[in-house]
Amino acid sequence: MKKRNLFDLLNTLFMLFIIFIMLYPFYHVVMASFSDPARISYYTGILLWPLKPYTTEAYRVVFANPLILSGYRNTLFVLIVGTGLNLIMTMLGAYFLTLKGPLFKNAITFMIIFTMYFSGGLVPAYLNVRDLGLYNSLWALIVPGVIGTTNLIILRTAFAGVPESLVDSAMLDGASHPQILFRIIAPLSKATLAVMVIYYGVGHWNSWFGASIYLQNSKLFPLQLVVRNFLQEAGSQSDMASYAEMIKYAMIVVSTAPVLVIYPFFQKYFTKGVMVGAIKG
Repeated sequence: MKKRNLFDLLNTLFMLFIIFIMLYPFYHVVMASFSDPARISYYTGILLWPLKPYTTEAYRVVFANPLILSGYRNTLFVLIVGTGLNLIMTMLGAYFLTLKGPLFKNAITFMIIFTMYFSGGLVPAYLNVRDLGLYNSLWALIVPGVIGTTNLIILRTAFAGVPESLVDSAMLDGASHPQILFRIIAPLSKATLAVMVIYYGVGHWNSWFGASIYLQNSKLFPLQLVVRNFLQEAGSQSDMASYAEMIKYAMIVVSTAPVLVIYPFFQKYFTKGVMVGAIKG
């Protein structure tokens, strides 16, 4: 019993240490964003609280930039509309791949998997977006990547795990394909669908490279591109130079806080969803 208690104690201490290692970087960033800019630039070691005198000047500078609010608005549009379209189109594609007997199914599957290993490249992608009339539009950040091949394969595996007897019974009762997909298969694949929301949502939230290529109007820039450009400007402007380090930390907090708040609500589905297809049976 004593050995077991000792093991439990050591295991608890070890896990607390792991938690500290994982959480401290976020804590350090938040504390540094409120610290004295003159001291934080050369401070080393563990930061347990903001360095005096405390200041919110970095956040004032950040939110004084009008592109921050427009960046939030653009990112939320891409996030909500883009993730919704991603989910619907991926569900339709995954459902098609689980059907038996569609014409040219094997050829279509091969072409889908082929894109996982080979792509047209950056220049053809740019020309494609331009010729489709999506250039300098937020739709250029949504339409080209509306289906992620890896996510499609994961969701197809989840849909294939739904008992065929349920689908056959629904067909005998006269259910259409949309009814089977949205009323039978989708409710039984909630965990994997939640993982798809995380994958697509985080991808949209963190994306900036596509916007830097396809967008010219700064009012259409998503938040991450605004953050990138703002950080580059902050270090070069003399009136912001002393706050450059704090602005960097404040920008990190502003751009990551929403994801950190939303993720715990999906975390319970994450482990179950990503394990789909890992075990054959």
